[in-house]
Amino acid sequence: MSNLSMYPVTLDGNDIQKKRQEIKKYFDNTFSLYEKVFELLKDDDVFYKQSELTRHPMIFYFGHTATFFVNKLISMKIINERVDASFESIFAVGVDEMSWDDVDAKNYAWPSVDEVREYRAKVREMVDELIMTLPLTLPITDDSDMWVIIMGIEHERIHIETSLVLHRQMPIEFVKEVSEFKACSHSSDAPTNEMISIKSQHIELGKDKKHPLYGWDNEYGTYEEDVQEFKTSKYLVSNGEFMEFVENGGYQTKEFWDDEGVEFLENSGASYPTFWVLEDSTYKYRTLSEIIEMPLDWPVDVNALEAEAFCRYKSQKNGVTYSLPSEAEYRAIYNQSRLEDLPNFHESRANLNFYHFASSCPVNEFSFNGIFDVVGNVWQWSRSPIRAFEGFEVHEAYDDFSVPTFDDKHALILGSSWASSGNLIMKHSRYAFRKHFYQNAGFRYVISDNSNNEETDIYESDELVSQYCEFQYGDTHFGVKNFAIECAKIASKFAINKTKALDLGCATGRATYELAKDFDEVEGIDFSVRFVQVGAKLKEDGFVAFHSREEGELVQNKKISIKELGYENLKDRVSFWQGDACNLKPNFNSYDLVIATNLIDRLYNPRLFLDTIDERLNEDGILIITSPYTWQESSTAKELWLGGFVDANGVEVRTIDSLKVVLGEKFELLHIQDLDFVIKETARKYQHTISQVSVWKKR
Repeated sequence: MSNLSMYPVTLDGNDIQKKRQEIKKYFDNTFSLYEKVFELLKDDDVFYKQSELTRHPMIFYFGHTATFFVNKLISMKIINERVDASFESIFAVGVDEMSWDDVDAKNYAWPSVDEVREYRAKVREMVDELIMTLPLTLPITDDSDMWVIIMGIEHERIHIETSLVLHRQMPIEFVKEVSEFKACSHSSDAPTNEMISIKSQHIELGKDKKHPLYGWDNEYGTYEEDVQEFKTSKYLVSNGEFMEFVENGGYQTKEFWDDEGVEFLENSGASYPTFWVLEDSTYKYRTLSEIIEMPLDWPVDVNALEAEAFCRYKSQKNGVTYSLPSEAEYRAIYNQSRLEDLPNFHESRANLNFYHFASSCPVNEFSFNGIFDVVGNVWQWSRSPIRAFEGFEVHEAYDDFSVPTFDDKHALILGSSWASSGNLIMKHSRYAFRKHFYQNAGFRYVISDNSNNEETDIYESDELVSQYCEFQYGDTHFGVKNFAIECAKIASKFAINKTKALDLGCATGRATYELAKDFDEVEGIDFSVRFVQVGAKLKEDGFVAFHSREEGELVQNKKISIKELGYENLKDRVSFWQGDACNLKPNFNSYDLVIATNLIDRLYNPRLFLDTIDERLNEDGILIITSPYTWQESSTAKELWLGGFVDANGVEVRTIDSLKVVLGEKFELLHIQDLDFVIKETARKYQHTISQVSVWKKR
């Protein structure tokens, strides 16, 4: 086993105490390895530098993985108290260059590195204790409290690799050598690539819930495809093989690049791969902490756009169509290479899990039945966008891990790299990135007549999100008006000033746009990116597409454009963000209106929101709360309910009365009314609910 990185734990077993010790050892190894990665930064000042402008300073990532544990444990009600609410807000979101990721430096007052180190130590102690004390039965299933712990561990494993990429992108003067991260020391001329036939196969993707290894939600479900015989390159594309493309003007020849690729070239100014360094007309190579002579036989590190451009160049040159492999074709390669999944696969057989090197190595070093680097060395870009398998279900603890990437903009990466560990090196793992992103990724090419399974419109397949799309953007029923529009009308009626508004619990964003008819600026915030992305997509792509369930498996596909809604001139006034109403970032402030729509009875601690919301409102600011007061213990611990119970004195407690007590000192109650809404479940089943609207003016 690697001296640096353990293999992941299995979910099964017969000895609970032994399993606790295994998980604790795996957690401690992961936590320590992550901190070791940050030792590459030359000094604490570098923590506040960005390796690229679309990413946070490195201090964010240093704190992020620890706060992930706390935020998930809080949201799943496994713990009740935060370690540091401020840290768990500022380090929460912002890693995938989504529109709701706030990387504006002025919105953050970063703590010192030592403060974050102290925070990480507290989180380590807390998680260590939870591992030894949480209820545990074997096998561990996805509804177990321990699953959330393992989720946090595997999340940190992802960031071990992605942080290494960011450190490698730092100017060389900002990093230093760390003895544990030794690069490969040998290289030679690049081998001549050749094509190998892959036999026709029926491919079945997806894994069963009973699988003994942890999986992210996108791994479960089923997908089948008959893959016809095709050819794949024997080796990954080496630096030497890619050099021809660079020297023949590949980066300057626009016909090799699609529209997204041309945009990348214009924005980046790239004329060779990002980890190549041009010195005195000679290309050299950047490892984690050194610039070395070009290792021609190591795999080239490129993004998907560069890989696709190379394939077009090679196709034109040879008169044969080359492309990146699909997800199903990669599984066919995997099967023909006779690979085994963990834990049977020994890490010595490939360049992964830090076992051999902390860098790439020659592409002709690790063979699998005549095909090299099927796993390990560098990830391999595919031509497949990540999509949900049949039967996909969101895991409620991390409902935005996969769904935001089902947008046809995130390409799957296949295999693994030298820096991959944990779930990343499992057979069924599925990871995807935007095509212009850099990872420890290269590519191999195929000659194939297999289909690409293209989709022209990506319809929202998430059942709950589709239901809310229908609720907010679909038809009205039984004479009940659109709830989002009516809420916005009430808000506009009572608002005294109309410069800036907050739509809290914005769901799919309809009220956010409606408020923009009267307010100069409106921010929509929701806890779930699954919902936030709908409003953001309407702004960015000009439409939303979703399924409206009719009967059983029968659905009606709907597509609503921003032009149809009349919002074309409003989109620049709105923005969408992910946030926790109980622990909002400090930059969400200075509002003339805050509307909390059907939110209060779904918060894990409503008082955290109510006790501080006045601080985010301007003078004469208006707070509007709508809620049907459907309190449930699955959302809010009963002792934190504001109403719907009998107190110790036998008195019935109503939510509106509690709101009057809680808000009374800081707010004047202006208005109360009922407002109906109808949510369609199927063509013959609807939820008809009455929400109470209360309007409050800041004193």
